[in-house]
Amino acid sequence: MIKPVIILGSGGHAKVLIEALRLNNVKIIGLTDPEKKKGSKVFELDVIGNDDSINEYPASEVNLINGIGSIPGMEHRWRLADTWSKKGYIFPNIIHPSAIVSHDTKFDSGVQIMAGVVIQPGVYIGNHTIINTRASIDHDCIIGNYCHVAPGVTLSGSVKISNNVHVGTGANIIQGMTVGSNCTIAAGSTIYKDIPANSKIIGNI
Repeated sequence: MIKPVIILGSGGHAKVLIEALRLNNVKIIGLTDPEKKKGSKVFELDVIGNDDSINEYPASEVNLINGIGSIPGMEHRWRLADTWSKKGYIFPNIIHPSAIVSHDTKFDSGVQIMAGVVIQPGVYIGNHTIINTRASIDHDCIIGNYCHVAPGVTLSGSVKISNNVHVGTGANIIQGMTVGSNCTIAAGSTIYKDIPANSKIIGNI
């Protein structure tokens, strides 16, 4: 990650990313937030304006960091990723220095790996997916695009998660299971069987 970065958003998720970026010695130009005054300070960084202010910085000179959090039913994070990617801006992967990530993990763009995460060999992670604090991803898991694996989640070996899936805090998915696209797995749930697309799961199943 050589280029300086602009962070989209200034909430709690952005705050966590700023910590990871600083630990990786990445230069941060500032933040965007349509609800805050241009020039104001958030987390000791300048608010450069709303998202349109990114256009003042050529894609050849900066990278973008998606600091919008991900909760079920809120699509703003993913729309921003699509909008700015189509304009030629790059969203680099972020890996917190405390994460343990196997050397043969395969990433697409915009992946965010938070503090204390463990990722074992043979894992694939798709575009703009968040692997949040202290999640554990065992061998040969496949995780699709635009997913959020929330803090404390455990995926056993060879789990397959399709696109646009939210796996809530502390949930567990047993080895070899498949979760279809557009699913929400509630916090603390344990999944023992395949889950069809467009499902909302609460509790153990």
